[in-house]
Amino acid sequence: MRKRLLVIFMVLAFANFMFTAIAFAQEEIAEEETASEEIAAEAAVEEVPFEETSQSGGLEMFARKIVGRGLVDIFIQGGFVMYPILLLLIWGIATIIWKLISLSYAKINLNDFLGKVIPMIEGKKYDEAIKLCKETKGPVAAIMHNGLLKVDNGIEAVEKAIENAGVIEMAFLEKGFIPFSTVINLAPMFGFFGTMIGMIRAFGDIAAAGEVEPTIVATGIQIALITTAAGLAVAIPVQFFNNLILGMVDGLVMDMQIGSEKMIETLVENK
Repeated sequence: MRKRLLVIFMVLAFANFMFTAIAFAQEEIAEEETASEEIAAEAAVEEVPFEETSQSGGLEMFARKIVGRGLVDIFIQGGFVMYPILLLLIWGIATIIWKLISLSYAKINLNDFLGKVIPMIEGKKYDEAIKLCKETKGPVAAIMHNGLLKVDNGIEAVEKAIENAGVIEMAFLEKGFIPFSTVINLAPMFGFFGTMIGMIRAFGDIAAAGEVEPTIVATGIQIALITTAAGLAVAIPVQFFNNLILGMVDGLVMDMQIGSEKMIETLVENK
């Protein structure tokens, strides 16, 4: 239970760190604006408080209370491209939590388990060994359970049953990596798409004004930077946890191989 809570805390902390970094970056940009614009913005806020504006929805107010006004302002300033990036973030976090919990549940102490089941196999207490495997969680116990069910049919039948069970368990272990790949690839792509939208807007504002001034292109460049940063902020932690989970899956596969080989060796030696 402690391991699962620690994993969930790591996921939430990583996501909060990335978006806090975006918020700090946005604050640095805001500090470089002219004094007149800051005064005008403060006056507008004082005249029309956020909570009293008719255009602000209840969901937006709730988001401001939960994650803070700064992150919500950044999200709104990023434009419509931020919505698919947000959906990818939610999808990625949900998949990370699910995979970490499911894999931590599937992990067992292999030495302790083999220390119990191998003596049963050596003593040809197959019914007790089958019961122990059935009551034990994880893919290692599952493939050994399927192998022991065929023990009366010979070693070849046991190996075939283990192979078939291993295919099923591997399919379960590999679930979730397609969503990871989707989030890792699409989040930066949406960020770069937002960059193009921002640059198009910046050049459109220049064309409309007929001159080049920092204040004219500031909005378009701001959109470009926010969406790019948001896409990378989603993809980077998901890539990290994708690699972490791959390592966990490799460890379970190794345990499956060790357990099955040890069981077959024991059956051969005591046939």
